[in-house]
Amino acid sequence: MDWIVSVLLCAVLVVVDQLIKAWATAVLAPVGTMPLLPGIIQLRYVLNDGAAFSMLAGKQGFLIAFTGAALAAVVAYLVIRRPKRLDRAAWLLILAGGIGNLIDRVANHMVVDYLDVQFMTFAVFNFADVCVCTGVGLLVLSLILEEVHARGRAEHEDESHGDT
Repeated sequence: MDWIVSVLLCAVLVVVDQLIKAWATAVLAPVGTMPLLPGIIQLRYVLNDGAAFSMLAGKQGFLIAFTGAALAAVVAYLVIRRPKRLDRAAWLLILAGGIGNLIDRVANHMVVDYLDVQFMTFAVFNFADVCVCTGVGLLVLSLILEEVHARGRAEHEDESHGDT
């Protein structure tokens, strides 16, 4: 049952991403920018033909192939390894974000970005990017928690062996 819910949640995230991008194209593109939280973040319509921070701009074939292979590897990992809940959530966020941006690359040869941070210099990004970054953050958190638990178990075992 958990896997059905996971697949549905991933699909919902992809649909949300695509709906927001469709809205941005229909409503935001004609005006260019729109305030969201003044001084913090604005909505700005940008077409990105590269990866993060416009790296590999114009290399759509490579980006599509690489993203497709990476997403296939994530699916294989999820099916074969069946990770614990936190890791599964992290990988599903990464998968959903990757699928959302891959859809753009295949359909339009560009990714629609629209979130523009105002209080610092940063790339314009989108909901799919937020999903990927949140997933990576959860993976880092999971690694830290595993390390903390492993150290706790090791200390407990050392104390247990000291009692005998």
